[in-house]
Amino acid sequence: MIKLIATDIDGTLVKDGSADINPEIFDVIMELKEKGAVFAAASGRQYPSIRRLFDPIHENMIFIAENGAYIKCRGVEMFKSNMDKEIVKELVIEARGFESEKLYLTVSTPECLYIETKDEEFYDVLVNGYRNNVKQVDDVLKEDLDVIKIALYKADGIRDIADNKLIPKWRNRLKVVMAGAEWLDFMDSSVDKGEALSTIQKALSISREETMAFGDNINDIGMLSNAGESYAVATAREELKAIAKHIAGSYLEDGVLTELKKLL
Repeated sequence: MIKLIATDIDGTLVKDGSADINPEIFDVIMELKEKGAVFAAASGRQYPSIRRLFDPIHENMIFIAENGAYIKCRGVEMFKSNMDKEIVKELVIEARGFESEKLYLTVSTPECLYIETKDEEFYDVLVNGYRNNVKQVDDVLKEDLDVIKIALYKADGIRDIADNKLIPKWRNRLKVVMAGAEWLDFMDSSVDKGEALSTIQKALSISREETMAFGDNINDIGMLSNAGESYAVATAREELKAIAKHIAGSYLEDGVLTELKKLL
């Protein structure tokens, strides 16, 4: 009996940076709820973005936002992990040094994402693509923020900078994960989608064997490892496929929806 289902969003359920979700999934989630299964959306996105995506049923599910740094259910904050302010300052200053390479900084709080750039194309990606709450400021370090995640974005791919510079430097001090080809995310070392899933499992007395999870990228490894029934989508990174119990169709094939229908 599956009692908890968690799925990644970008690259798993929808195209990266898209709000184009098959509305049929809302009915399926509600049917699963009637049968005793809780649904959780687990994403590197901010909470308001995920909530908008699932607006018709947002009162009937759990939100794992910012790669597990923030968990919310029916307006109740279940978990929040703030980053150390001195580390935030150091990372922000370093990120500014990559501006000439068109690498953009975002600083996340539970309800809003802060940027320093005035680049209109990037702003459009954040607001009209991801449907984030965004505030442009001249200096994020002058704002009094409870920072839960810092992310860096590069439209033509961030992997080279990530693998050669940023991940080696920061991985012993922060949790650093690729969240798609364009994004590199930094959180407190304790943060992980798998830990977030474990928090929910403990709160609801649900076992690993009673949990199902779907993902496509490195930041989903912990989540799939904490689920007895784990699915990597067909377009997932090979590292994730290696630890997944099953392979599901990609978002182009409504793979997650198909497996949820099978479960019903």
